[in-house]
Amino acid sequence: MAGRYAPRPRRTPAPGGPGVPAGPPGTSGPPGRLGAAGTTAGHSTRVPARAPGPTGAPAARSRRRCWVPPWPLDLGLTLGPLRRGPGDPTFRATPDGAFWRTCRTPEGPGTLRITASGGAVEAEAWGSGADWLLDRLPVLLGERDDPDAFTPRHRLLALTRRRLPGLRLVRTGLVMESLVPSILEQKVTTDEAYRAWRLLVRRYGDPAPGAPAALRLSVVPEPRTWALVPSWEWHRAGVDGKRSATVLRAVRVAPRLEEAAGMAPEDARRRLELVPGIGPWTSAETVQRSNGAPDAVTTGDYHLPGIVGHALAGRRDADDAEMLELLEPYAGQRHRAARLILLSGRTPPRRAPRMTPRDIAPL
Repeated sequence: MAGRYAPRPRRTPAPGGPGVPAGPPGTSGPPGRLGAAGTTAGHSTRVPARAPGPTGAPAARSRRRCWVPPWPLDLGLTLGPLRRGPGDPTFRATPDGAFWRTCRTPEGPGTLRITASGGAVEAEAWGSGADWLLDRLPVLLGERDDPDAFTPRHRLLALTRRRLPGLRLVRTGLVMESLVPSILEQKVTTDEAYRAWRLLVRRYGDPAPGAPAALRLSVVPEPRTWALVPSWEWHRAGVDGKRSATVLRAVRVAPRLEEAAGMAPEDARRRLELVPGIGPWTSAETVQRSNGAPDAVTTGDYHLPGIVGHALAGRRDADDAEMLELLEPYAGQRHRAARLILLSGRTPPRRAPRMTPRDIAPL
């Protein structure tokens, strides 16, 4: 579950939420948060390519799109699960309220910059994957998500949902970019997984088209490049042989795994789990992002059962079976329920020191 919900939300009301009216497109508001739109709901415009990128970016042709969502939207909450730690080379949130994301689309590498102002989302993209990214912007930001299908049955979840009306479940439509870091996060500390992802993507990824050099963004390696990473580089990044072998098995069938993004979440999970080394934990963590799966609750996690048990029943030592029993009233929306619990801040107090990271370098 490492890094799923960073960055944490700001403790300020969202436009369109209680007491904060949503402004019309073009008006100012807290960065990254949008209120419910008016008569222009769902409207989008495309702007032709232009030469210069944002301030500090190298000259590059870009495409832009303005889209007005018909519901409150918090970019930080929605895009947060895509961030793998503060140094993630594929994701960055900047002080000006912009969110930068790089990915390898079916049309090639691309960089996407997203900002929110008033009731509108402004997006700019670079690279051969720019059009693909802009075409799928509404889907990425939750257009196919249905928060109204969720009915809170605990006061904690009702209050959290009311406090965070801009939460939508992200849907990237890309499998490998979420699968590889999820494999790296198997049975290690968050810091270990973040470090491995950061080192490997920076070393073997491609430069992010159009992104300012100061952001140090990279595009994830293509499957063939992952397959050519030598064993000593996996070792240097702190990745043991079991996890690196799982990544290698996955990238060999990457086209078939990418097809899972268009499947129903349960079918997608079954396809991913055909690869040895990919189990329920990894498949859930992947389809939560690639498919926007509202019911893909993570089992086999070190912390999540205790957090859910503590929040809903005061049982901090709950196991997977107890967690699933507590989430049964939310069948069909169990991932959303777990997400709201984590965002509520109702976590059990720490009783022991943090797990000591392993160091495999001397081995």
